[in-house]
Amino acid sequence: MKKERTNKLSCEKARSVCTVQALAKPGHFPTRQTEKEAWFLSPFRSETQASFKVSLTLNRWYDHGAGIGGNVIDLVCLIKQCSVKEALMFLDNETLFFSFQQQPRSKKGPGIEVMDVKPITHPALLAYLMSRKIRPAVARLYCKEVHFRLNGKNYFAIGLENISGGHELRNKFFKGSISPKDITFLRNQCPNLIVCEGMFDLLSLASHCPTLSKGADFLVLNSVAFIKRVPDYFKNYSTVELYLDRDSAGKKATDFLLASHSKAVDRSVLYSGFKDINAWWTGKPDG
Repeated sequence: MKKERTNKLSCEKARSVCTVQALAKPGHFPTRQTEKEAWFLSPFRSETQASFKVSLTLNRWYDHGAGIGGNVIDLVCLIKQCSVKEALMFLDNETLFFSFQQQPRSKKGPGIEVMDVKPITHPALLAYLMSRKIRPAVARLYCKEVHFRLNGKNYFAIGLENISGGHELRNKFFKGSISPKDITFLRNQCPNLIVCEGMFDLLSLASHCPTLSKGADFLVLNSVAFIKRVPDYFKNYSTVELYLDRDSAGKKATDFLLASHSKAVDRSVLYSGFKDINAWWTGKPDG
């Protein structure tokens, strides 16, 4: 009989893991450091001036650009979008820090430089959309083809613009964003608001119900770190439909928003048994 492991990492021990060392595992290093603090380019978004501070005396972090902070467990939960239990598993196995899906960034040079934004036409992006069961015509309603330069090399990706002029970027090999990172708010002057977490949640919903493009306004979080800002958008809507992930972070965000609006409705039962709506959509035989 296989002996069960008993030396699992506790929350108390996990909180003592050095935040600077934890950030170094996926390749994030301080841009400047003193005896009391270290400053990093944010691990949550692209930026050219470091706004992410780690207190070396308290072993806690604070992202001034996003207005959030916490301990090393909170950091892993945000980066991985996972539960505390899952974060402890990652902290207990340092090799898994390398699996964080981080946007590649230059340690010394500037951030991403946008070269061109145009309608989606590149064959590689069209193939990627089809692999996620998203028709190009649907993607073109909400997204663009963004060509950008990073670390001296040219790249391209599907881009979803946010309210601050930044973009969420996705292609088959890349998941990142162009600063500033923010929510995406798409207005059709409708009384109904739909809230989802990411680009492909939006595209999956629009594919599932094509009339949504004209029958609802959309708010895409792009990060659950922005969840507390969302209720400010609710006051002008008679109904708010929530299509958030069914993981721990998504469920907490759903509970928060349900408590913020009397007519908010959790629609995640649609993709019960799946982590998010795109997993459900791509898993449907008729998706």
